[in-house]
Amino acid sequence: MECIFCKIVSGEVNSKKVYEDDDIIAFNDLNPQAPTHILIIPKKHIESILDLKEGDMELVGKIHIVAKKIAEKNGITDFRIVTNCGKKAGQSIFHLHFHFLSGRRFIWPPG
Repeated sequence: MECIFCKIVSGEVNSKKVYEDDDIIAFNDLNPQAPTHILIIPKKHIESILDLKEGDMELVGKIHIVAKKIAEKNGITDFRIVTNCGKKAGQSIFHLHFHFLSGRRFIWPPG
């Protein structure tokens, strides 16, 4: 198994978990881009949004509910959820993951 996120799911690699259930795990990013930077991932290995199947709809919806739970638990009302799809879009780990970012001002477009 080469996927670092699969190794985190299996417990082979440690992470600072902030949430876990049967389907999803969330942990602090090792290279935070904001004061709060949590990665939310499905335990099921899915490489990217392009690899989602119809049967994954509930799982992706649940990821957003987990983001809401993390926000509520930490008193966060302003945050950004980001997922990258493909190398040119910035995806560096090919296991579907969502960045939960908070604690600073975000502007769009960046710059």
